[in-house]
This record gives sequence, C-alpha cells and structure tokens, in this order.
Amino acid sequence: MINYQCGFGNQFVSECLPVILPARNSPQKVPHGLYTEQLSGSAFAMVRAQNFRSWLYRILPSVCHGQFDAFSHKTFKGHFNDEISSLQQLRWDPYPLPKKPLDFIEGLFTLAGQGDSELQQGGAIHLYSCNRSMKDRFFFNADGESLFVPQQGKLLLKTEFGLLELSPSEIAIIPRGVKFQIELLDKQARGYFIENFGLPFRLPELGMMGANALANPRDFLYPCAWYEDKVGDFELIAKYRGGLWKSALKHSPLDVVAWYGNYAPYKYNLKLFNTINTVSFDHPDPCIFTVLHSPSEIPNFSNLDFVIFPERWMVAEDTFRPPYFHRNIMSEYMGLIEGTYDAKEEGFLPGGGSLHNCMSAHGPDVNAYEKAIKEKLKPEYYGNVLAFMLESRFVWHPTKQALNCNFIQKEYTQCWKGFKKYFKK
Repeated sequence: MINYQCGFGNQFVSECLPVILPARNSPQKVPHGLYTEQLSGSAFAMVRAQNFRSWLYRILPSVCHGQFDAFSHKTFKGHFNDEISSLQQLRWDPYPLPKKPLDFIEGLFTLAGQGDSELQQGGAIHLYSCNRSMKDRFFFNADGESLFVPQQGKLLLKTEFGLLELSPSEIAIIPRGVKFQIELLDKQARGYFIENFGLPFRLPELGMMGANALANPRDFLYPCAWYEDKVGDFELIAKYRGGLWKSALKHSPLDVVAWYGNYAPYKYNLKLFNTINTVSFDHPDPCIFTVLHSPSEIPNFSNLDFVIFPERWMVAEDTFRPPYFHRNIMSEYMGLIEGTYDAKEEGFLPGGGSLHNCMSAHGPDVNAYEKAIKEKLKPEYYGNVLAFMLESRFVWHPTKQALNCNFIQKEYTQCWKGFKKYFKK
C-alpha cells in the first residue's frame, strides 16, 4: 500500500521515523545522524509563489559518488539545433516493444526536440519501450523536469521523495535534479517521456472559467517519505547539457528518511480532469483542455503546454464537431493513450504520435470529414478516447532517426487525398 499526500504545490512535510525533522532547517546535528541537503528548483530570489525548494534529511549526502564519464546511447539525442525541420506533416506508428531485455534508459528513443536546455527554453519528446526494471541503476535529469505519460504497462517510480505507482491514463512529473529508479509492475511497458527545459509546469489560470474547472489541485498526489539503506555497486546516470553521463555509487541514492518543501515529484489521474466545452455551437479553443502549463517570458505564449482530449460529451448544434482544419502559430505534437481520436479514426494508433509544426496545415482526414458533415447531430458521448497534445511556441525538430525509423508512416499525407470539390457558384 503506497501512501500519498495531495494538493498541487503545497508545502509538504513527511518523515519515516518520529522526531526527524528539526526545528531549524540546518541544525548543527540532525536527529538520527542524518545529513541535511537542500534541493532548489528555482532561483533563490524568485517570488514566493514560484520559489521551489525542499529540505532533505538523508543517510549520505549526494556528493558521495564517483567520477562522471560519458555514457553512450544508441538512439538518445539531446541537441536539436542541427536538425532540419520542415512544414511536412508527420505521423508514427507505436514504438515497437523490445525483443531483447531493455530497461527504461536502454529503451529510450528520441523523437524530436526544440529550444536549448542551457537557456532553459523548449523541451524534448522521447519514447520509451522496456521489459525489465532498473535494478542497480538510477537516473536524474539536470536539463529539465521529466513528464511520464504511460500508454501500456504499470510503472513504479522510486524517487528520493518516495514511491509513485503509475498506470496508463495517469501522468507523473519528476522535477529537475531528482534521482529516481523505474521498476516495471507488468512484463513490459511503453509510453512517452517528455522533457521540459523551461519554467516548471504549473496549473493554468482559470480566469472566467471560475475556481472549479480543469484539473483540481487536490487530485495531484505527492509521495510520502520512503527510503532504502542499501550498499553495493550501483550506477548513476545523469542527463546534462543534452548528453548522458554515468558515475559509480556504493550506496542507493534513495536514502532520504524525511523531507519537507514544495519541490517534489507528483502524479495526476487524467480521468479526474473536469472538461469544459460548448453547450451551444462552434468550438472553444483547445487551450480549455490544458492540464499543465510551462510559461515563457512572453505572457500567455507557452514554452510548453500539456493538453488532453479526454472522454466528454459533444452537444454543439449546427457545428462541425471534429477538430476543424487549421493552421496556427503554436507547434503541436499529439500522442494517443487509448481509444480512437475523432479526427483520425484510422491510422492514429495508441502509442503513436503526429507532428504538425508552426503554420503546418492539418485537420480531419477525408473519412472523418465526410462522416461529420453528413451525420445527424445529437448529444453524443465520446467515451473511448484519451489523447494528449504538447503545444509550444518553439518549432519541434524531428531527429534523423525519427524520420528514417521503420515505424514512421511514410504515406501519412495520403489521408488528405480525395477531398471532393463541393463549391457551386
């Protein structure tokens, strides 16, 4: 049984043993012989509402590790400025499940990226496919926070702050710098691994929607303190400046016995999202489906938004109900967690994804369009879908391997061939 604390961005307090947390942040001696360590996720002088830090009380400090050396990876890529990006619409089948033993790190495949981790702008999209746990290996990301979107298979995220059990239809965020290990709870797992190089994700402002729309802060779950006191030969993998690095450890870094603060991993069940939609006609913009928002230096012009299209009622009258044809300034990557997406009933598969960059035309395929203009409109429940979209002000640069892999759909644009000319003077 895993225990959680709830409430987005709260100042949490958690300890495994009684009377650990000291009266002062960093006393001369910590109870139980523990070490004090502060983990800061923002500039020290950041305004109070965006000042993120946690105090950790651990068995050994994080400085106890060996030399960092480069760690080679077949498909992982961390820099994207040298990639050529075009207006071509792109779509991929699901990332194949592994045929040989692979853990989460070994099973990563870099699909696309943007911005610059050193400038703390943009992000990256990776896919994961694995069939074994990270037994003696741990990971942390110095470039940005990590968003996990599982599509198949349950995961146990073992972090410095505690345990998070993650299933498809749930997401998890592990902040920049937090060490973790991934254990598989099923035989194999697959999903999306997204990096946010910019400001940490936060809940979007609600404005005229009022206090109770979209994601409710109380539904975000944070771990309770949990630790392991293990010695042995371990490997610590770090992502830094776009590359991977490795170091030797003689103890488990998941040795935090108590902690408090507002900088910690969390998870959220997408099924709890309170969807807002029209009850008359036409479409509200898709920003009404925003779960998490990473702002940029330009107000309301997102560094990265995580948006979902969940189960919902569609009741608009005299309206083309699927997503209409559009071109927009934001660049969009879409993934499908489960079910059927109404604008692409064929070809867009759970575990797959599509990419439409800034001003790249996209919209429903021919079959979806013909069906939508002919059907008799009545209230309809879209009960078999959970898709997500990553929207950004920065253009997504697909990697060379993503453009040449065996699961890219080379004939994707054929879905828009065959539209009839209905115009009459």
